Amino acid sequence: MVPDALRVRLLDDLGPGGVLTDRSQLRTYECDGLTGRRVIPGLVTLPRTTAEVATVLRACAGAGVPFVARGAGTGLSGGALPHAGGVLVVLSRMRRILDIDVANQRITVEPGVTNAEISRAVAAHDLYYAPDPSSQIVCSIGGNIAENSGGVHCLKYGFTTNHVLGVEFVTAAGEVVELGGAVLDTPGLDLRGVVVGSEGTLGVVTRATLRLLRKPESVRTLVADFSSPAAAGDAVTAITGAGIVPAGVEMMDNLAIQACEEDAKVGLNRTAGAVLLVELDGPSSEVEAEFAEVQAHCEAAGSTHIRVAADDAERQLIWRGRKAAFAAMGRLSPDYYVQDGVIPRTKLGAVLAQIADLSAETGFRVANVFHAGDGNLHPLVLYDADAGEAEAAEAVATRIVELCVEAGGSITGEHGVGTDKACSMPKMFSQEDLDVMLRVRAGFDPDGRCNPGKVFPTPRLCGERPGPYRAHAITEAGLAERL
Repeated sequence: MVPDALRVRLLDDLGPGGVLTDRSQLRTYECDGLTGRRVIPGLVTLPRTTAEVATVLRACAGAGVPFVARGAGTGLSGGALPHAGGVLVVLSRMRRILDIDVANQRITVEPGVTNAEISRAVAAHDLYYAPDPSSQIVCSIGGNIAENSGGVHCLKYGFTTNHVLGVEFVTAAGEVVELGGAVLDTPGLDLRGVVVGSEGTLGVVTRATLRLLRKPESVRTLVADFSSPAAAGDAVTAITGAGIVPAGVEMMDNLAIQACEEDAKVGLNRTAGAVLLVELDGPSSEVEAEFAEVQAHCEAAGSTHIRVAADDAERQLIWRGRKAAFAAMGRLSPDYYVQDGVIPRTKLGAVLAQIADLSAETGFRVANVFHAGDGNLHPLVLYDADAGEAEAAEAVATRIVELCVEAGGSITGEHGVGTDKACSMPKMFSQEDLDVMLRVRAGFDPDGRCNPGKVFPTPRLCGERPGPYRAHAITEAGLAERL
């Protein structure tokens, strides 16, 4: 429970509009996109400036109280899950674009600015921001930095870390520091690189300077139908093996196609075993030559039909269907578990076969949507929470992640570890590896108050059964009450 003295101090420092204490308001922030795990925060703060963020963190440090930073709450790994006895620092009011430097192709923004707003703000200058997660119209840049988000174009242009030049950063003690700068490389230790992808466990980013890119001269997009994901995977291997680096290569299996067409109606072939979305961009002559080669590789891999976007409007329509995939699963199932893992491209067919076997064995349908170009899988395990299937569905999702590790991959590509995959960390890292990471974390936050219980496995976290709340025996006996 948050001490009354801290509550009073924050009310004085931020004013009534900057602090939420009413339980009904606190419940608004009880989870992020991983809705199966919920914790009501002890207190919510809504700072508007870096100075106010620093004030909150200094107050927490003085009281020895943990805190969790939260952006738009779209994360899918429980990274923004609140602490019941701590302070939630919500950054959604910090939404200013502070500077646009067209000549040097950079922009400086506060953490609450959404991903898509950045590209809209510089579109008139023929610039854009390359990282583009599917949730880009609502996810904020602070969360993108915390999770090192990617998106459909990460194959060619990289993840968030490749586009963050510098950040203003508030430490767990409330000290404001600058990490990195407004140039591509700064001297000294790359602490900016340490912070990007640290999932809010080191401190809070309150400003970011980002790299912008020139819009490409030409963009071409196609959708190729295949009889199976394995055949589509063969096409991906052939394309990349030929030295072609598309801006994006995305794949959806039949179950994902059904959901997307039911929701977005973009003209995908409902009978296809899988579809491959390939986009090339760059100089017109290069794009035209490579685009013809991509079509040839798709045909050689057994594509049954190739649809080429006739113009930008059709291209946008196709991508809208792909980016609606997660939300579209609600058309097929009352609940679904979104997973995130990475495998070598050459293992695509084998891992998908293992996922299919796991689906048949457990009875849970699994839809596959993924960034095929870099082997980043997003399997969606469909289940019904009201039927008591949540725990078993999570076990299936966890097993899929471990299959990725066994294939030589990773437990996460862009969604982060959070609370979702903390117990799977030892599957990928040795105890020595984890100890080194914890020492780095302690260098920033020696008291362990910054987003506690995330990323690293703990006996309590891994000893508890996953999934939504289940009544304890003494509660069921009427001897205790859940508040």
